[in-house]
Amino acid sequence: MSDQQQTFIAHLLELRDRLLRIVVGFLVVFIALFPFANKLYSLLAQPLLSKLPQGGQLIATGVTTPFFVPMKVAMLTAVVISLPHTLYQVWSFIAPGLYKHEKRFLLPLVVASTLLFLTGMSFAYFAVFPVVFGFIVGTAPAGVAVMTDIGNYLDFVITLFLAFGIAFEVPVAVVLLVRFGIVEIKVLQDIRSYVIVGAFVIGAIFTPPDVISQVMLAVPLWLLYEAGILAARLMEKNRKLAQ
Repeated sequence: MSDQQQTFIAHLLELRDRLLRIVVGFLVVFIALFPFANKLYSLLAQPLLSKLPQGGQLIATGVTTPFFVPMKVAMLTAVVISLPHTLYQVWSFIAPGLYKHEKRFLLPLVVASTLLFLTGMSFAYFAVFPVVFGFIVGTAPAGVAVMTDIGNYLDFVITLFLAFGIAFEVPVAVVLLVRFGIVEIKVLQDIRSYVIVGAFVIGAIFTPPDVISQVMLAVPLWLLYEAGILAARLMEKNRKLAQ
Protein backbone atom coordinates (compact mmCIF):
# COMPACT_ATOMS: atom_id res chain seq x y z
CA MET A 1 0.00 0.00 0.00
CA SER A 2 1.39 3.40 -0.99
CA ASP A 3 2.05 6.22 1.48
CA GLN A 4 -0.77 8.23 -0.09
CA GLN A 5 -3.26 5.41 0.47
CA GLN A 6 -2.08 4.95 4.06
CA THR A 7 -2.50 8.67 4.71
CA PHE A 8 -6.00 8.63 3.23
CA ILE A 9 -7.02 5.66 5.40
CA ALA A 10 -5.52 7.35 8.46
CA HIS A 11 -7.64 10.45 7.76
CA LEU A 12 -10.76 8.30 7.41
CA LEU A 13 -10.04 6.58 10.71
CA GLU A 14 -9.49 9.91 12.43
CA LEU A 15 -12.71 11.27 10.91
CA ARG A 16 -14.57 8.23 12.24
CA ASP A 17 -13.12 8.77 15.71
CA ARG A 18 -14.02 12.47 15.69
CA LEU A 19 -17.59 11.77 14.55
CA LEU A 20 -17.93 9.09 17.23
CA ARG A 21 -16.75 11.54 19.89
CA ILE A 22 -19.27 14.12 18.66
CA VAL A 23 -22.10 11.59 18.90
CA VAL A 24 -20.97 10.40 22.33
CA GLY A 25 -20.75 13.99 23.60
CA PHE A 26 -24.26 14.69 22.36
CA LEU A 27 -25.65 11.48 23.89
CA VAL A 28 -24.07 12.19 27.27
CA VAL A 29 -25.70 15.63 27.40
CA PHE A 30 -29.03 14.32 26.10
CA ILE A 31 -29.15 11.52 28.69
CA ALA A 32 -28.41 14.07 31.42
CA LEU A 33 -31.24 16.31 30.16
CA PHE A 34 -33.75 13.50 29.57
CA PRO A 35 -35.31 13.62 33.08
CA PHE A 36 -35.82 17.39 32.70
CA ALA A 37 -37.45 17.31 29.24
CA ASN A 38 -40.84 18.54 30.46
CA LYS A 39 -39.25 21.35 32.48
CA LEU A 40 -37.21 22.40 29.44
CA TYR A 41 -40.37 22.61 27.34
CA SER A 42 -42.11 24.62 30.06
CA LEU A 43 -39.17 27.02 30.03
CA LEU A 44 -39.35 27.27 26.24
CA ALA A 45 -43.10 27.90 26.38
CA GLN A 46 -42.87 30.53 29.13
CA PRO A 47 -42.84 33.55 26.76
CA LEU A 48 -46.23 32.46 25.37
CA LEU A 49 -47.70 31.23 28.65
CA SER A 50 -46.90 34.54 30.31
CA LYS A 51 -49.00 36.37 27.68
CA LEU A 52 -52.05 34.09 27.82
CA PRO A 53 -55.07 35.15 29.90
CA GLN A 54 -55.39 33.67 33.35
CA GLY A 55 -56.07 29.96 33.03
CA GLY A 56 -54.73 29.84 29.45
CA GLN A 57 -52.63 26.86 28.45
CA LEU A 58 -51.09 24.96 25.58
CA ILE A 59 -52.72 21.79 24.24
CA ALA A 60 -51.56 18.51 22.69
CA THR A 61 -53.69 17.30 19.78
CA GLY A 62 -51.66 14.16 19.02
CA VAL A 63 -51.59 10.96 21.07
CA THR A 64 -47.78 10.81 21.28
CA THR A 65 -47.18 14.58 21.19
CA PRO A 66 -46.89 15.03 25.00
CA PHE A 67 -43.94 12.62 24.98
CA PHE A 68 -42.12 13.34 21.74
CA VAL A 69 -42.24 17.15 21.74
CA PRO A 70 -40.41 17.55 25.09
CA MET A 71 -37.91 14.94 23.86
CA LYS A 72 -37.27 17.08 20.78
CA VAL A 73 -36.66 20.08 23.02
CA ALA A 74 -34.21 18.04 25.11
CA MET A 75 -32.42 16.92 21.95
CA LEU A 76 -32.15 20.46 20.57
CA THR A 77 -30.89 21.69 23.94
CA ALA A 78 -28.31 18.90 23.96
CA VAL A 79 -27.15 19.97 20.49
CA VAL A 80 -26.64 23.55 21.69
CA ILE A 81 -24.90 22.57 24.95
CA SER A 82 -22.60 20.07 23.22
CA LEU A 83 -21.80 22.55 20.42
CA PRO A 84 -18.43 23.65 21.90
CA HIS A 85 -17.34 20.00 22.12
CA THR A 86 -18.54 19.40 18.56
CA LEU A 87 -16.69 22.42 17.21
CA TYR A 88 -13.54 21.37 19.07
CA GLN A 89 -13.64 17.94 17.39
CA VAL A 90 -14.19 19.51 13.97
CA TRP A 91 -11.36 21.98 14.53
CA SER A 92 -9.01 19.23 15.77
CA PHE A 93 -9.65 17.33 12.54
CA ILE A 94 -9.11 20.18 10.07
CA ALA A 95 -6.48 22.24 11.94
CA PRO A 96 -3.46 20.02 11.09
CA GLY A 97 -4.10 20.64 7.39
CA LEU A 98 -4.15 24.43 7.69
CA TYR A 99 -1.35 26.94 7.41
CA LYS A 100 -0.53 29.11 10.39
CA HIS A 101 -2.11 32.24 8.87
CA GLU A 102 -5.23 30.25 8.00
CA LYS A 103 -5.55 29.12 11.62
CA ARG A 104 -5.19 32.71 12.82
CA PHE A 105 -8.02 33.73 10.52
CA LEU A 106 -10.43 30.81 10.87
CA LEU A 107 -10.29 30.09 14.60
CA PRO A 108 -11.57 33.52 15.72
CA LEU A 109 -14.15 33.35 12.92
CA VAL A 110 -15.50 30.00 14.13
CA VAL A 111 -15.67 31.23 17.73
CA ALA A 112 -17.32 34.50 16.69
CA SER A 113 -19.90 32.79 14.46
CA THR A 114 -20.85 30.40 17.27
CA LEU A 115 -21.25 33.20 19.80
CA LEU A 116 -23.24 35.30 17.32
CA PHE A 117 -25.62 32.44 16.57
CA LEU A 118 -26.23 31.82 20.28
CA THR A 119 -26.66 35.56 20.81
CA GLY A 120 -29.28 35.63 18.07
CA MET A 121 -31.19 32.81 19.73
CA SER A 122 -31.01 34.56 23.11
CA PHE A 123 -32.20 37.81 21.57
CA ALA A 124 -35.16 35.99 20.02
CA TYR A 125 -36.12 34.33 23.31
CA PHE A 126 -35.74 37.27 25.68
CA ALA A 127 -36.62 40.22 23.43
CA VAL A 128 -38.65 39.06 20.44
CA PHE A 129 -40.83 36.27 21.82
CA PRO A 130 -42.59 38.44 24.44
CA VAL A 131 -43.44 41.04 21.78
CA VAL A 132 -44.55 38.51 19.17
CA PHE A 133 -46.73 36.47 21.51
CA GLY A 134 -48.14 39.58 23.13
CA PHE A 135 -49.22 40.73 19.66
CA ILE A 136 -50.71 37.34 18.74
CA VAL A 137 -52.70 37.01 21.96
CA GLY A 138 -53.74 40.65 21.94
CA THR A 139 -55.18 40.48 18.42
CA ALA A 140 -57.29 37.36 19.00
CA PRO A 141 -61.01 38.09 18.36
CA ALA A 142 -63.32 38.38 21.33
CA GLY A 143 -64.54 35.00 22.50
CA VAL A 144 -61.59 33.14 20.93
CA ALA A 145 -59.36 31.26 23.40
CA VAL A 146 -55.71 31.08 22.27
CA MET A 147 -54.68 27.46 22.91
CA THR A 148 -51.74 26.55 20.68
CA ASP A 149 -50.70 22.96 20.05
CA ILE A 150 -47.32 22.25 21.68
CA GLY A 151 -45.95 20.76 18.45
CA ASN A 152 -46.93 23.80 16.39
CA TYR A 153 -45.45 26.07 19.03
CA LEU A 154 -42.14 24.20 18.89
CA ASP A 155 -42.00 24.47 15.08
CA PHE A 156 -42.73 28.20 15.31
CA VAL A 157 -40.03 29.00 17.87
CA ILE A 158 -37.47 26.86 16.04
CA THR A 159 -38.14 28.91 12.90
CA LEU A 160 -37.58 32.14 14.81
CA PHE A 161 -34.46 30.75 16.53
CA LEU A 162 -32.97 29.85 13.15
CA ALA A 163 -34.01 33.17 11.60
CA PHE A 164 -32.38 35.26 14.31
CA GLY A 165 -29.40 32.93 14.70
CA ILE A 166 -28.63 33.13 10.97
CA ALA A 167 -29.35 36.86 10.89
CA PHE A 168 -26.72 37.44 13.56
CA GLU A 169 -24.14 35.77 11.29
CA VAL A 170 -24.16 38.81 8.99
CA PRO A 171 -20.82 40.20 10.28
CA VAL A 172 -19.13 36.87 9.58
CA ALA A 173 -20.55 36.79 6.05
CA VAL A 174 -19.35 40.35 5.40
CA VAL A 175 -15.85 39.58 6.66
CA LEU A 176 -15.63 36.46 4.48
CA LEU A 177 -16.78 38.34 1.38
CA VAL A 178 -14.10 40.97 1.90
CA ARG A 179 -11.39 38.51 2.96
CA PHE A 180 -11.71 36.43 -0.21
CA GLY A 181 -11.97 39.45 -2.47
CA ILE A 182 -15.54 38.80 -3.58
CA VAL A 183 -16.75 42.29 -2.61
CA GLU A 184 -14.87 45.46 -1.76
CA ILE A 185 -15.63 47.47 1.36
CA LYS A 186 -16.60 50.50 -0.72
CA VAL A 187 -19.24 48.44 -2.55
CA LEU A 188 -20.66 47.27 0.76
CA GLN A 189 -20.95 50.88 1.87
CA ASP A 190 -22.58 51.93 -1.40
CA ILE A 191 -25.30 49.29 -1.21
CA ARG A 192 -26.18 50.15 2.39
CA SER A 193 -29.62 51.50 1.45
CA TYR A 194 -30.50 48.28 -0.40
CA VAL A 195 -29.38 46.23 2.58
CA ILE A 196 -31.67 48.22 4.90
CA VAL A 197 -34.64 47.62 2.59
CA GLY A 198 -33.73 43.94 2.36
CA ALA A 199 -33.51 43.71 6.16
CA PHE A 200 -37.09 44.95 6.50
CA VAL A 201 -38.25 42.53 3.79
CA ILE A 202 -36.62 39.65 5.69
CA GLY A 203 -38.24 40.93 8.88
CA ALA A 204 -41.63 40.87 7.19
CA ILE A 205 -41.12 37.30 5.99
CA PHE A 206 -39.84 35.70 9.20
CA THR A 207 -41.91 37.53 11.81
CA PRO A 208 -45.65 37.95 12.44
CA PRO A 209 -47.36 40.82 10.57
CA ASP A 210 -46.77 43.53 13.15
CA VAL A 211 -44.37 46.43 12.76
CA ILE A 212 -42.63 45.99 16.12
CA SER A 213 -41.41 42.43 15.55
CA GLN A 214 -40.36 43.26 11.98
CA VAL A 215 -38.29 46.17 13.26
CA MET A 216 -36.78 43.97 15.97
CA LEU A 217 -35.29 41.76 13.26
CA ALA A 218 -34.56 44.40 10.63
CA VAL A 219 -32.68 46.85 12.88
CA PRO A 220 -30.26 44.23 14.31
CA LEU A 221 -29.64 43.00 10.76
CA TRP A 222 -28.68 46.50 9.66
CA LEU A 223 -26.50 47.14 12.73
CA LEU A 224 -24.76 43.80 12.32
CA TYR A 225 -24.11 44.64 8.68
CA GLU A 226 -22.43 47.86 9.79
CA ALA A 227 -20.45 45.91 12.41
CA GLY A 228 -19.32 43.52 9.68
CA ILE A 229 -18.08 46.42 7.54
CA LEU A 230 -16.17 47.81 10.52
CA ALA A 231 -14.63 44.40 11.29
CA ALA A 232 -13.67 43.92 7.63
CA ARG A 233 -12.05 47.37 7.54
CA LEU A 234 -10.00 46.57 10.66
CA MET A 235 -9.02 43.19 9.20
CA GLU A 236 -7.83 44.77 5.97
CA LYS A 237 -5.89 47.41 7.88
CA ASN A 238 -4.14 44.80 10.02
CA ARG A 239 -3.32 42.69 6.96
CA LYS A 240 -1.71 45.67 5.22
CA LEU A 241 0.32 46.47 8.33
CA ALA A 242 1.47 42.86 8.51
CA GLN A 243 2.70 43.06 4.92
